[in-house]
Amino acid sequence: MKTKLSSEYKAAIAESLSDIRKRMRDANGKGQEVTLLCATKTVPVEVINYATQELGITDIGENRVQELLSKYDELEKENVNVHFIGSLQTNKVKYIIDKVCMIHSVDSLKLAAEIDRQAKKHNKVMDILVEINIGEEENKGGIAPSELEGFLEKLTAFENIRVRGLMTIAPFWCEKSDYQKYFTKTYQFFIDILPKKIHNIYKPVLSMGMSDSFETAIECGSTLVRLGTVVFGRREYK
Repeated sequence: MKTKLSSEYKAAIAESLSDIRKRMRDANGKGQEVTLLCATKTVPVEVINYATQELGITDIGENRVQELLSKYDELEKENVNVHFIGSLQTNKVKYIIDKVCMIHSVDSLKLAAEIDRQAKKHNKVMDILVEINIGEEENKGGIAPSELEGFLEKLTAFENIRVRGLMTIAPFWCEKSDYQKYFTKTYQFFIDILPKKIHNIYKPVLSMGMSDSFETAIECGSTLVRLGTVVFGRREYK
């Protein structure tokens, strides 16, 4: 069943995005180009298409393979970049390899190898971000900071993946006052790897910052923020 969007809800999304864009500009003291990616987990296709076709959103991200597949055919995809931003199992790579422009959460050689293998089948080079576990939390995905450089060097063996940069999620227990510490630390790793030209990274991407932390992330150098709740609200639609 299609979701009918009320004029009030359309106006609310438009107002939210206008406010977010202003807040992003105000936070951008470094003057970097920052991409606003709308995280569309649980968001109906009609809402996504409204945001992309009428409100200027160019980048969307899905967290779950099955949800992405269920929406994909109905998405308006012209001039829209579809990203995969969630944890990805190796056996699910084949389902999305031809549907997304970037995979944000690569944190193992096994996953990288499977992305490379599936990308080769489609004669494409898949852009990826390496996830760094900046808080070194147990039971959380991401490469430990101490292992990052070695991991990046190993990825050069794969011909059909292209490392574009890093992604991180602040520790789950993190207080808002701690965001700056972790984002600054991630930014330092990011700028440290660029001069080494391990991958000759084109338009490097540093993906950090979500609805409750995007301003701090931008202040610390993020070039891509992943925003869901602050754009779409509690995601209950009439």
